[in-house]
Amino acid sequence: MIKTVLGLTCLMGTLTCAPKPDKKLNILFLFADDQRYGTIGALGGAEVQTPHLDQLVQQGTAFTNTYIMGSQSPAVCAPSRAMLMTGRHVFHIDPQGTTIDSAHQTIGQLLLASGYHTFGTGKWHNGKPSFARSFDHGGKIMFGGMSSHYRIPIHDFQTSGEYGKPYLLEDQHSTEVYADEAIRFLDTYNSDNPFFMYVAFQAPHDPRQVPAEFWGKYDEDQLSIPPNFLPAHPFNNGEMKVRDELVTGFPRQETEIRKNLRAYYALISHLDHHVGRVISALKKRGLYENTIIIFAADNGLAVGQHGLMGKQNLYEHSIKVPMVWSGPGIKSQQISDASVYLNDIFPTLCELLGKEKPSSVDAKSFASILAGKQDVVHDATFHIYKNTQRAVRKGDWKLIRYMVNGVSTTQLFNLREDPWEIDNLAEDRRYQDTVAALNNRLAALMSAYGDEVDLEKADWGVSQHGGEWADEFRNRPAELKAMMDLTIGYEVWEK
Repeated sequence: MIKTVLGLTCLMGTLTCAPKPDKKLNILFLFADDQRYGTIGALGGAEVQTPHLDQLVQQGTAFTNTYIMGSQSPAVCAPSRAMLMTGRHVFHIDPQGTTIDSAHQTIGQLLLASGYHTFGTGKWHNGKPSFARSFDHGGKIMFGGMSSHYRIPIHDFQTSGEYGKPYLLEDQHSTEVYADEAIRFLDTYNSDNPFFMYVAFQAPHDPRQVPAEFWGKYDEDQLSIPPNFLPAHPFNNGEMKVRDELVTGFPRQETEIRKNLRAYYALISHLDHHVGRVISALKKRGLYENTIIIFAADNGLAVGQHGLMGKQNLYEHSIKVPMVWSGPGIKSQQISDASVYLNDIFPTLCELLGKEKPSSVDAKSFASILAGKQDVVHDATFHIYKNTQRAVRKGDWKLIRYMVNGVSTTQLFNLREDPWEIDNLAEDRRYQDTVAALNNRLAALMSAYGDEVDLEKADWGVSQHGGEWADEFRNRPAELKAMMDLTIGYEVWEK
C-alpha cells in the first residue's frame, strides 16, 4: 500500500521536478551503520530527533518494510554491504562478505563505465580491490568493520588503487570526518559529468562515543523502554554471546538499556546533523535539483529488545532498516509499505538511469514504486542467520525457525497486531494452518535461493558452526583484543 504524507507545504501526490532533458542525474547515497527502522522522527521514531531526515521523508518516498536478507557471518554488515553493492543474494556472495568477486559488477563499476565520476568515503567492509575498481574519486576511507569514532584507522583515497597500512586519525568524530570529505568533494566538483557519491558513515555502530552536545539532547529517564524488552532472550538462538551482546551485562537492566538508547539516539541525531550539512552543500552548488538522494542503513540493532543487544537475529529490529529516496522522478510525500530488499537498490538505480541491469545482479527493481505506479515487488521475503535461523515474512505474518544444538524452536507473529513480536502464536491451535503454509513458503524460498539447509533433516542437514564467537578469532588474537577493547557501551566526549 502507498500512502501520501499529510500536512506538508508542497502539493500532495506530485513528482519532484524532472531534470533537464540533456542532463544525467547525480546520485548521493548516504549510508548509516547499524541504524534500525523506527529511528527517524517522521517514520515513527517519536523520541529520536532527526529534522534533516524528516525533511527528506517529506520531500520523497520512504519505505517502511525494507529488509536485509541476513548473513552467514556474525559481522552482518559485511554481507549486507556486499549484497547492496552487487545486487546479489545472500548465497551468491562471499559468505563472510569481506571480498567481492571481480566477476560481480558493483554499482560504482557500472556508473564509471557509464561516464559517471564515482566518489567513496567512509566505511568499506568488502576489501580494498573492490573499492579501487568502484571509485575514481574518494575521501578518507576506513577499510574494516569497526573502530573508535575518535581514533580511526584511515586511508586517504589513492588514484592508483593501491592501499598500504592505515594511519590513525584522532580527535574528530568519524561522522564529521566523512561529512567533511563529502562536502569537500562537492565544493570542488567542476566536471560536466554526473557523479555518484557513496558516503558510508560508521555511526550509530558502537562504540557509542557521543559528542557531549548531542548526548545533552536526551534524558534517559524520559526515554521509553521498548514493549518487548526482556532481561534475557527466552531461549538459545545460536548466538547468545557474540561480541555485540557483550556491550552491557546479563541480565539486561532497564537503567542500562535507557543509557544505551540515549547514546544510540544521540549518535543518530549527530548523524542527522551532518547529513543536513552535506545536503546543504549540494544545494549551495546548485546541484540539488538534479540529484537523487538515498538514505539507508546496512542492518538494524536490538538495543534491549527481546533481551538482545546486537543484530545476529531475525527479529524486525535487526533485519528491517530505514530507506528514503528523494529527487527527480521520485514521488514526493509518499510512504510505501511494500516489502523490498536493500540489495534491490542496484537494479532500481539501473532502471531510473536507463541502464541495463548487469547479468551478475539477482535483485529486483522497485522503480515503479518510486514513481507511484506499483505497490508490490516481493510478495514474501526470506531471511537467514548462519545455519541456525531461517525466517519468512508474507503479508501480516512472520515465521522464524531455529535449530540450535539439535533443539528446534518455532515462532509465529502477526506483525499487524503485534509489531513488537511479543506474542508467539506458533503453538496456538487456531494458527496451525498459517504455520504450515509459511513453512511451505519458507522451504520454497530456501530452494529458490539455493539454501543448503533442509528443515526436514536432523540438525537441518548442515553443520551448526558451533562454539563460542571468539573461537573464530583464535588465529587472530590482536584483532579480537582490538574489538573487545571497543566493547564499551557508551562514552560522552567533550570536544
